[in-house]
Amino acid sequence: MNPIFRQVALIGKYHAALAPPLAASMRAGLEDIAQFLGSQGCEVVVERETASVAGLNSHPTADVATIGKECDLGLVVGGDGTMLGIGRQLARYGVPLIGINQGRLGFITDIPLDKYRTVLPPMLAGQFEEDHRTLIHAQVMRDGAAVFEALAMNDVVVNRGATSGMVELRVEVDGHFVANQRADGLIVATPTGSTAYSLSAGGPLLHPSTPGWVLVPIAPHTLSNRPIVLPDGVEITIELVSGRGASANFDMQSLASLLHGDRITVRRSEYTVRFLHPKGWTYFDTLRKKLHWNEAGS
Repeated sequence: MNPIFRQVALIGKYHAALAPPLAASMRAGLEDIAQFLGSQGCEVVVERETASVAGLNSHPTADVATIGKECDLGLVVGGDGTMLGIGRQLARYGVPLIGINQGRLGFITDIPLDKYRTVLPPMLAGQFEEDHRTLIHAQVMRDGAAVFEALAMNDVVVNRGATSGMVELRVEVDGHFVANQRADGLIVATPTGSTAYSLSAGGPLLHPSTPGWVLVPIAPHTLSNRPIVLPDGVEITIELVSGRGASANFDMQSLASLLHGDRITVRRSEYTVRFLHPKGWTYFDTLRKKLHWNEAGS
């Protein structure tokens, strides 16, 4: 089968300095995958920081922007955190992504490392399921000016300080007052993020194709303060009324410290992330495997 993706970017876990044995293992794994892609008729480009961390110098390298402009596909080797980071960066370019998981099966990196040789060839030839995920565009507003801005694929989380009590947050939707909430924090999650922190805090699972957000309080003072699902076309505003040391986290990969009166605005990004999955894949397969459904009866 001839590949429909001619130039493939290989991206690994590069946001950490690896100990020499781990770097060597990562280099060997990436080299094996790169050679396999070459045997399938693909031109391989290694993301520049991945190549630097792994010490992989046997293939051309490119930065993320160049990958976005020139590559047909991104092959992400790592875990869900690696995919979150690169997914946000490549979303604006529309490059589709395939995830190969080096550890346990991920929610968004769903091909086990030991299965890629059998799973990838039909996908490279065009036999795959395509899955688009929405992104959050968030800003921290202070005195009418944006002091921090980020994209998030999973969630935006407003948290209390590590050594302080509850925060008080004023929540608005499209300018309409919803409630003042006293809690340890508040999560605004995408459907992708509904299986992350939101789930741990008691939020519902949202199918990835659901055009909505879920708003989930963290340990609320009032037990009637429950998670709520909102359409993703609205703008959510969260104002920090009181509480020391509060912060806003974006996919737990970037952070902004908050002052009283700061307003975090959350709206749907114009960009989406394109995931490719093996033919026949469904979201429910992933849920069963990750959440261990039906194990007692299997």
